[in-house]
Amino acid sequence: MTSRLTRRTLLFGGGAVALIGATGFAVDEGALPGRSTLYRRLGLDGAAGVVPHTATGPLVSGTFVSQKRLEKTVGWSIAYPPGHTVGDRLPVVVTLHGFGGSHASAFDSRFRLDRFLAAAVRSGAAPFAIASIDGGNTYWHRRTSGEDAGAMVTDEFVPLLASKGLDTRRIGLHGWSMGAYGALLLAGQMGAGRVAAVASESVAIWHTADRATASAFDSPADFATHTLYGRQHLLDGIAVRVDCGTGDGFFPNDRDYVAGFTARPAGGFEPGAHDSAYWRRMAPAQLAFLAAHL
Repeated sequence: MTSRLTRRTLLFGGGAVALIGATGFAVDEGALPGRSTLYRRLGLDGAAGVVPHTATGPLVSGTFVSQKRLEKTVGWSIAYPPGHTVGDRLPVVVTLHGFGGSHASAFDSRFRLDRFLAAAVRSGAAPFAIASIDGGNTYWHRRTSGEDAGAMVTDEFVPLLASKGLDTRRIGLHGWSMGAYGALLLAGQMGAGRVAAVASESVAIWHTADRATASAFDSPADFATHTLYGRQHLLDGIAVRVDCGTGDGFFPNDRDYVAGFTARPAGGFEPGAHDSAYWRRMAPAQLAFLAAHL
């Protein structure tokens, strides 16, 4: 079969090349709108992470009525590594889901952190448990309604984990997107005395209130109270890891956040989008980091 180049194809192709050349700097600097779409179409997001084919430990779930979330019934799950079960004295990482997610999101077919945990432990990582809970779309901080998913984690969920025998003296925190923001926020609020390490993926963060999505904050004052910028020092004494894909719309903001640390956090930036394909790819390194610091 012979290929046929039309004048229209040549004009479009030339225009596309010119567009890429003219906007390359803007794309790299994160100034071009539609960054995520352009990176995806140009094939710049890298390979998708693959869920390990390995047997997992127990995954237990339950519910309770959260006073901090205004009497909502919330679900939770705990994934144990192979060879361990409920009642075992293990360090624990609390993972916080992204917008639209739930406690099940960490362990469903798109992420399967329980399998990544099993693979990490089988490869020699010190064993620990991963626990998740329903936070709603609250961005893990107190809202004007009085609902406070962050306080639910610290005042209700962590004590529940301790009642299951887990070692909650100094926990790990983990999250992606909205949950990554929440993990860093809670780590700063709890401090090094209660948090050993925090690992975040694709942090949903904005420089100013007017740029933030409407659901993230109730007002400019709420934004000012809960912004992460300028508060990196609150994480002193906590091992911090921040990862974000360069094709992620949040990449420029995350890059600026990382630049605000006196000592650069672990992690970094590599090809990837704001999606589970990237989060799966980063999961082994994130869990190894948490295991090393728990």
